[in-house]
Amino acid sequence: MLDQEVVRVKVMGDFACFTRPDLKVERMTYPCMTPSAARGILDSILWKPEFQWYIRRILILKPVKFFSVKRNEITAKQGSRIIEIDAIDVRGKPVFRTQRNSIILRDVAYIIEASVFQKEIDSKNPPKKYVEMTRRRISKGQCYRRPFLGTREFSAEFLAPDAEDIPIHDTIPIGGMLFDIFYDATGVPSPIFFYDVAVVEGVLDCVTPENDEMMRSSHLRPPIGSEISAILYDFNANEERLSHSEAPND
Repeated sequence: MLDQEVVRVKVMGDFACFTRPDLKVERMTYPCMTPSAARGILDSILWKPEFQWYIRRILILKPVKFFSVKRNEITAKQGSRIIEIDAIDVRGKPVFRTQRNSIILRDVAYIIEASVFQKEIDSKNPPKKYVEMTRRRISKGQCYRRPFLGTREFSAEFLAPDAEDIPIHDTIPIGGMLFDIFYDATGVPSPIFFYDVAVVEGVLDCVTPENDEMMRSSHLRPPIGSEISAILYDFNANEERLSHSEAPND
């Protein structure tokens, strides 16, 4: 069930790169934040296995500015192990250092509007509880992990928006855009795209059939006993204590 109350958070940073997946060798960013990136930012602020974030709109607050940067990279995915130059990767190919261009965004600011979606309503944990927890964490600048704008090297600042934050008046055609990654019942991922997309008057509308499909994603929990499971347990337990301690007395 989708809650009708809207959570709003302003995010900004010096750089951003929301990479187009159809360009694999050199990175080319979309002109604005993707819904999956917006969901990732909200998950960084508050993640719970009992609900999912339903992204409603993304507001662009600053003019879109592209620029190119050239960086030294390697020709293999690093993964969980360190790869040395001139070594052999998992495909049996040599690893070289290479220079690649990236077209990224600079000086960006957005407002994300989202709501809580729960597959099963729990009277002990209603959507209002998570909305208030998120707003409290936004006002205090608290997060589970540092949110970023597309890639981890481009960290983001976040705060509550105010009345002076208004979107730009530009209309920007995008075409096809990655919406999010869908996970089936067994945890197998597959991308979801939406098409004929455009930023209209500085607003990307995310209330689409693709969003409804994402709410059927499995949203699997980490394996019980794993390191991330233990971290999330401690984090959630602390949030519960804060929620009860700051609740007004009847």
